[in-house]
Amino acid sequence: MPSLKEVRNRINSVNSTKQITNAMKMVSASKLRRNQEAVLKLRPYIKKFTEIIDSISSMSEQNNEISPFLGQRLINNVLIISVSSNRGMCGSFNSNVIKQTVNLINEDYAELNQAGKVSIISIGKKTSDYFNRNKYNIINKYDSIYDKLNYENILPIIDSITKMYINKEFDICVVVSNRFKNAAVYDLTVEQLLPIKLNSSQENKTKKQDYIFEPNKEQILSSLIAQYIKIQFYRTLLSSFAAEHGSRMAAMSKATDNAMELLKGLRLSYNKARQTSITNEILEIVGGAEALRK
Repeated sequence: MPSLKEVRNRINSVNSTKQITNAMKMVSASKLRRNQEAVLKLRPYIKKFTEIIDSISSMSEQNNEISPFLGQRLINNVLIISVSSNRGMCGSFNSNVIKQTVNLINEDYAELNQAGKVSIISIGKKTSDYFNRNKYNIINKYDSIYDKLNYENILPIIDSITKMYINKEFDICVVVSNRFKNAAVYDLTVEQLLPIKLNSSQENKTKKQDYIFEPNKEQILSSLIAQYIKIQFYRTLLSSFAAEHGSRMAAMSKATDNAMELLKGLRLSYNKARQTSITNEILEIVGGAEALRK
């Protein structure tokens, strides 16, 4: 059985850890609340934006000629954007993104990867460190974007990506990230960013359209699509950032609960050890007194 001093030292250590994890949980909860509001406010805007683009595109027969971001190409080069966090202690948040990215490279695009035609853009220090360490083809990394995540700061990134697509440096771009659902739930997603997929269904084509276009619907659609790509990319980063804080809050909450359970067991062990020590001292005193009496 460990000594009283050893148990007491461990109680102090676990108690300090509990205070740290509880503080981290409170900080993550505060950041989550702020980013959650931004994600929820953006959702109806993106939904309506998508409806408008789908509606206008259903009226145009040659969408491929309107915007370079429409229409599928023969896939010879692939760009994967892997979105993680800069910090750890958030459960499986980062490891899931890394595993999914590796699966895409080694399974879905295995032949292209062997030919050296799969490139990676990492957003977040965790994916940057992993893919650098394992010698993957990283063409760019953006680890500081989370320092001040807003729409203006993501524009240079998405502008660079769209320029690469126009120059045919890749034929398809997919994004691996965690999508925020609520404070306790997030989903690992793999989305195609470029070329974009429009929902120009037959139902949309048969609906009565009541738009007046100025100057014309082709120019409007081209402009909207360019804006749509930027908004979708911003939504992805914002959602991942909110999911990170939710995951860290849950992980720290679980760690705090585990520390409290561990403290209960340690305090019980401490009391048992203390009671044993007191009992032994009483026995020694009684034994000494009995020896003196005899």
